[in-house]
Amino acid sequence: MVTLSPEDRQRVAEAAAQAETKTSGEICCVLTEEASDYRELPLAWAALAALVLPPLALLFGFRPLALREIVSGWAAAQSTGAAREVLLALGSYAIAQAILFAVVALVVSIPAVRRLMTPSFVKRHRVRRMARHHFATLVARLAESAYVMIYVSRFDRMVEIVVSETAGKACDSATWHKAASALSNALGRDQAGEGFVAAIGICGDELAKHFPPGAAHENRLPDTLIEDR
Repeated sequence: MVTLSPEDRQRVAEAAAQAETKTSGEICCVLTEEASDYRELPLAWAALAALVLPPLALLFGFRPLALREIVSGWAAAQSTGAAREVLLALGSYAIAQAILFAVVALVVSIPAVRRLMTPSFVKRHRVRRMARHHFATLVARLAESAYVMIYVSRFDRMVEIVVSETAGKACDSATWHKAASALSNALGRDQAGEGFVAAIGICGDELAKHFPPGAAHENRLPDTLIEDR
């Protein structure tokens, strides 16, 4: 969990302002709750369970008619015909699938369970997409320059650094990975404020190498942490 005190937020703002005194580039930080609600995940897991678990149950000796016997409380002593037995078996199988689908969908819809069951590659894709969308919104009406956005998704537990084309062409891409790693490690220790400050410092030093401060620097992006809930 990412937790920030008022003092941490103040440190982040001061670190961004300090870094920008050494460069004409801009740095901003964004903290969001979650990159996506992943609405399709409960349905995907439910469909997988309904398709995979019943065949496995058959493989290990489960009889579809047993479900009917459990529900009705009656045991069929003798089948009245092969066709009827097949229909009953298929019906029982379909009921088992429907019950599995509903139960798994409901369980995975619980936020804590859904977060646990969401594959990392899906989270990474959503976080990256949302970070780029957020960055595009921030710089859409700004003049072309060296912009860096440090983006953290709280419940996805992921960091993404997005840079403008100008910064991307001039700066070493390894710097952004280094900054993201520093922040991720600090978040793992529940030291979000320290992590943001470290990441800002790394990004600021790289920008300063390629984009020295101008005579009249205009602060185009906010220094304060942007919190998107």
